[in-house]
Amino acid sequence: MAARSISQAVIKRLPRYMRFLSEIQAEGIDRISSKELSERMHVTASQIRQDLNQFGGFGQQGYGYNVSKLIVEIGKILGLDKPHNLIVVGAGNLGRALAGYSNFESRGLYIRALFDAAPENTVKDVRGLPVYGMDALPGYLATHNIDIAVLTIPKDNVRAVAYRLYELGIRGFWNFAHIDLALPEDAVAQNVHLSESLMQLTYYMKH
Repeated sequence: MAARSISQAVIKRLPRYMRFLSEIQAEGIDRISSKELSERMHVTASQIRQDLNQFGGFGQQGYGYNVSKLIVEIGKILGLDKPHNLIVVGAGNLGRALAGYSNFESRGLYIRALFDAAPENTVKDVRGLPVYGMDALPGYLATHNIDIAVLTIPKDNVRAVAYRLYELGIRGFWNFAHIDLALPEDAVAQNVHLSESLMQLTYYMKH
């Protein structure tokens, strides 16, 4: 099935499946039924089967799902079957916090360096990762195979920086600036709005 025909709701659930299955694997469980998985995830067994059937199913009637195999298959769907190298642009509090989060590496996502407009005003390294000035970007990207740029810079600058990175060969953008990026069709941007997530929380608290 073509990727664009898969609903956004299903795509958003795939990383959640991966997280729960990884926890199940860590418990030493080799196989699990859709019913057992549904009880853990609070998603109906029917929904789980429908979601996974869009990619081939992966289960056997009367047996359930092989946990390790399903993790591998979902990883392939999510593009985690090969490692990805990332840079963080913006070495402020959020950029440093993301760079310091080592759990990305368990999924094959490796932050290699940070860049900042004023590197002299921030720490020299984060978890052993170097912090460079923005003028070092062209040379660094020319000599390192970087797939994704993590943008933690003010929204006033993010469009210009994103286009500069695009011109330097970056095609994946994880954008934390409070503005949606519109890029050429061969680039992909995931826009993360932390305040929107927090407002969803306050809505559910009220209702």
